[in-house]
Amino acid sequence: MLKKPLGAVALFSLLAGCASHDIDPRGYNQTGTASYYGSRHHGKRTASGEAFNQRGLTAAHRSLPFGSRVLVTNLANDRSVVVRINDRGPHTRSRLIDLSRAAAEKIGMLRSGTARVRVQGLSD
Repeated sequence: MLKKPLGAVALFSLLAGCASHDIDPRGYNQTGTASYYGSRHHGKRTASGEAFNQRGLTAAHRSLPFGSRVLVTNLANDRSVVVRINDRGPHTRSRLIDLSRAAAEKIGMLRSGTARVRVQGLSD
């Protein structure tokens, strides 16, 4: 008798969790190492032409289109941040994404400098 109410609660929880970030089920979904860049690059031009702002929620990726939004989740602590791709990189082959300092702070990776992350593309 409890199966239907429990199933409904489980389904509702799943849908509510997905709706908060609108993850594109056909989109980009990769895990790898993230790093961040900050003060040394602050104010310099990014590959997209805009000035880099270490306090913005932006990132560099080798191939995702400029303007793409992705959800980056630190796999060690499950903290997430949504960033906009506005630069190319990282230039270290073992890295998947370079985050701004503000984005790195949001997911708790400032101290370590790098983190194992999941990067998921978001719907427009």
